[in-house]
Amino acid sequence: MLKTFSLQTRHHSDMIDVTEQIQAWINQQGIADGVIIVSSLHTTAGITVNENADPDVKTDFLRRLDEAYPWDHPKDQHIEGNTAAHLKTSTVGHAQTIVVAGGRLVLGTWQGIYFCEFDGPRSRMFHVKVMQ
Repeated sequence: MLKTFSLQTRHHSDMIDVTEQIQAWINQQGIADGVIIVSSLHTTAGITVNENADPDVKTDFLRRLDEAYPWDHPKDQHIEGNTAAHLKTSTVGHAQTIVVAGGRLVLGTWQGIYFCEFDGPRSRMFHVKVMQ
């Protein structure tokens, strides 16, 4: 089973919590147990699992990525000018694997699934693939 989700990002860099959206779909489908793969369909947007309790974690996460991969590095040659976004996506990763048990995503107390925008704002998509 494969589901495509769409979203509109609002900022150049952002982390959008998609946990509840994915959980709602799992509930609608009646998925009790298995594994899901959440995958971004973009080279400048990734998927990560991280803390969803303190919003400062997202702020710090994005700031530190900006420090590691500055947007205006003088030696970048990519004609679109978004080399930093490609590097951030490769660092974060384009996909995450999450266990589903008893109809619930198996995540830690403070964990959420994030769509990470690194070159927005844009219309974006991500897939969720269920394996039972």
